[in-house]
Amino acid sequence: MMSSALRKQLGAIGLWILTFILMVIMCVPGLWVVLTAFRPNSEVLAKPAIWIPENPGIGNFAKIFGFGADQVAIPVPAYFMNSLIIALTSTAIALLIGMSGGYAFARYRFRFKNGIFLGLMLSRTVPGIALSLPIFIIWSKIGLIDAKLGLIIVYVALNVPFTIWLIDGFFRQIPKEMSEAAQVDGCTRWQAFWKIEFPLAKSGIASAGIFAFLTSWNEYALASNLTRSTDSKTLPVGLMDFTSQFTIDWAGMSAMAVIIIIPALILTFLVQKHLIAGLTFGGVKG
Repeated sequence: MMSSALRKQLGAIGLWILTFILMVIMCVPGLWVVLTAFRPNSEVLAKPAIWIPENPGIGNFAKIFGFGADQVAIPVPAYFMNSLIIALTSTAIALLIGMSGGYAFARYRFRFKNGIFLGLMLSRTVPGIALSLPIFIIWSKIGLIDAKLGLIIVYVALNVPFTIWLIDGFFRQIPKEMSEAAQVDGCTRWQAFWKIEFPLAKSGIASAGIFAFLTSWNEYALASNLTRSTDSKTLPVGLMDFTSQFTIDWAGMSAMAVIIIIPALILTFLVQKHLIAGLTFGGVKG
């Protein structure tokens, strides 16, 4: 009969194999986009399909920026700046409100506290696209269509409930006695927050910030309804520049998608330590 230790070892190996297979399945679409970005449309549309690029190159990226004869440039720099301004501004505002709201829910008692918190969480369950029509009507009346400010307000509203919920959980894990002890030692309430509580919760705040940024950076449905010109279009909306009445430039669209992916990967890599610490904060301690 198989020993208990051997069964556990085989079970662990099977779990690792299953995890590896699932990860490969999840990564295949992204890998396909990256490979498509470096090959011509003739290979993309070939039948039978060509899985590995036969003539890889950066021609699709050159075409996007208008290099080469008879190439019409896509306004990638303008789209990139629009996305960066909108994502960073909405993330900063959402974090500021989320820190204030999360701290208030974690540390103070006030009337209708549970009801207000539940209302915020329920508002997050409504898909943003379901609100696109009323938002479009209201924004058109107040002149926020095709304006960065209009998208910033929408993304702040989308991110604040999740940010408050996430940051509230982290502040609840920090004993309030630490802040009280700092105040006994002479710190003001504000100093106790910045010197004691904020450094301990910064991993959670970083986690909330990266999720808010990625939500704003990658969002397409609302941005496509609320933007019209190069002055306000974001990178995901700019992908539609590769479509025409009868054809789609899949290679150019994939190259643009790679440009969209790179900043998100860089940001995630830079804050990965805080992100991992934030996601595991409050877990079982050894």
